[in-house]
Amino acid sequence: MTQTNPSSTSAAPLPRRPAAVRRISADDLGMLLVCLIWGLNFSVTKSAFAEIPPLPFTAVRFIISSVLLWVVLRAFERPVTLPSGALRLLVVLGVVGNTCYQLTFTLGLARTTATNSALILSTVPTVVAILSGVLGLERITIRMRWGIALGTLGVVLVIATRGVQFDIRNLTGDLLTILAVFLWAGYTIGLRRLPPSVSPLRVTTITAIAGTPGLVLAGLPGAFHVDWANASVTVWLAVAYASVLSLVVAYLLWNRSVKAVGGTRTAIYMCLTPLVAVLGAWLLLGERPHPLQGIGALFIITGVLLTRTGGEEKMERTEKTERSEKTSSSRA
Repeated sequence: MTQTNPSSTSAAPLPRRPAAVRRISADDLGMLLVCLIWGLNFSVTKSAFAEIPPLPFTAVRFIISSVLLWVVLRAFERPVTLPSGALRLLVVLGVVGNTCYQLTFTLGLARTTATNSALILSTVPTVVAILSGVLGLERITIRMRWGIALGTLGVVLVIATRGVQFDIRNLTGDLLTILAVFLWAGYTIGLRRLPPSVSPLRVTTITAIAGTPGLVLAGLPGAFHVDWANASVTVWLAVAYASVLSLVVAYLLWNRSVKAVGGTRTAIYMCLTPLVAVLGAWLLLGERPHPLQGIGALFIITGVLLTRTGGEEKMERTEKTERSEKTSSSRA
């Protein structure tokens, strides 16, 4: 049995982490930036669709993003040999989270209203939480459940004021959007199965490159009918925004957050995206917000804070248990 100095083990207090509610991590700030980027993305790119159809637009932005990510990866990281099975999983995630998700979301949006699409997509945090719990990847606490419920309710209030229309004419688009929700949830959960040694930049780059060929094939027929030479400056600015910010920056921050804090605490931030979209439409398109949307905003913010701190408390309890076990073993 290993002998230890009793005074050294009993006198040294265990370090205490600061309370979760007082600490805002880099991942939280990153996800707030993602919400800002994705929330404004709809208003920024909407004008481009008048000159470039959605599928060719999506193909172009993924080509640009893939090339940019590859250049950045080569500049900042050395070539490495991926762990066994990691490359296959990354390719699958790229097809699911980029090719399939983008196609179902885009085609769904074209066949239903923007309000219906936003409302359906607001269920992503709930789907991620349920699937993560069922698969045993995360433990969903009571506080996190309340946070997800409040956040989803807030999104409903924000969006419902714009008029939800669930009828047979929108059925195909609604079903495609529901499929998009499960595809994005699967992508988010799949990220948790990657080896920790694979960096978020490498994950983002490989999944983007893997998802691009399918999107290019889907957008190729429409691309031949676009007058690229006479496209306006506004269109190319929208392409740059959607490529660099909405894909490269936002996907990188999303993947980093999932790796650091889990899928549920990352996905809850999607509740903020419709709120940012409303504010963006107010500032950029002159659409005045409804007072009921202010109440929804309070629910969303409260839900995000509850989910985030609920996850932090669970992590703190786990770390405290581990420190206690280490102390007990050293005294034995």
